Amino acid sequence: MSYALLHYTQTWGRLGLPGLALLAGSLSALPAAAQSADATQVQSAPAAGTGDSIAWLEKSRTYTRSGATALVSTVDSWFGDKPFAASGGEVSGYLRLGGLWKQHDGTNALLRFRLRAHLPNLQNKAYVFVGRDNEVEEVKDQPEAFTREQLLQRENRNQDHSFFAGVGYGLRDNVDFRLGVHGGWKLYAQARYRQQWALSARDTVFFRESVFWSVHEHLGSTTVLDYERQLTPSLVLRWSNVGTITQRSHTLEWQSSLGLHKSLPGLRNAGLELLTEGRGNRRDLVEYGVRASWSQPLYRDWLIGKVTLGHFWPKDEAHQPRQRAWAVGAHVDMHF
Repeated sequence: MSYALLHYTQTWGRLGLPGLALLAGSLSALPAAAQSADATQVQSAPAAGTGDSIAWLEKSRTYTRSGATALVSTVDSWFGDKPFAASGGEVSGYLRLGGLWKQHDGTNALLRFRLRAHLPNLQNKAYVFVGRDNEVEEVKDQPEAFTREQLLQRENRNQDHSFFAGVGYGLRDNVDFRLGVHGGWKLYAQARYRQQWALSARDTVFFRESVFWSVHEHLGSTTVLDYERQLTPSLVLRWSNVGTITQRSHTLEWQSSLGLHKSLPGLRNAGLELLTEGRGNRRDLVEYGVRASWSQPLYRDWLIGKVTLGHFWPKDEAHQPRQRAWAVGAHVDMHF
């Protein structure tokens, strides 16, 4: 990763959410054509070195991708003699700088990253993954829509986040196994099954079951069930549900959302959702609220910004009245 990217990351981390807003504001000042172009126009934006490029962003992305490719190709060479790039080796991932402000909790900023690469010397059925994120959610295979980040819940950089790495193997198109380590070389393993059913031309059900084991949680499982209704070519009604239970907790933890998701030209997306979260039966409702989100490219098609506004009614203790809290989250993703 380049010095420039590290410098800006450290600076924004100290500034927190205001610094992130300043970044979004500065990037939104790009030429109007770069913001309003459709997906094809965004992807065919001028190459690096032209007058419309931002040199330090281009270099940061290039250095990050080059470093990741060099690391993965070295690992791949341990298993055979096939050249990584020429044999279909693939590297993808993102760096994410995010900030959160929540009423009564203040602000915080976190840096996350994920990398995934397929290994041609293992017949492209195996892949490696590396990242830094919420370690409990990584082990439990929590879906993106229900992570603490997306639910606008505060996280502790030192207690909740850690580095993780591992290897996965795709047994079939919808079955894979993963073995990894996180936070101080603690071992974890996952077996995942995915399936979807088209109920009609407009209705689809998605299912995912993850069985996992870790040193801390022991044996557990996470079940995801989503239903989508295509209202128009660009508007989707989605009902999403997830439930997790472990040997350590012995209690089902669940989240659910019902919302509308709108796709707009230029890789822009908007969403409005009702959220609920609970433990055990539905009378043990931990929190409910509403979440509105907007995302769009800030530079080319690989620097994506997202802003989320939420209003929640959490309940911290069983016999205390519910509180009300506003929350605003924002993050910028650099895909490579």
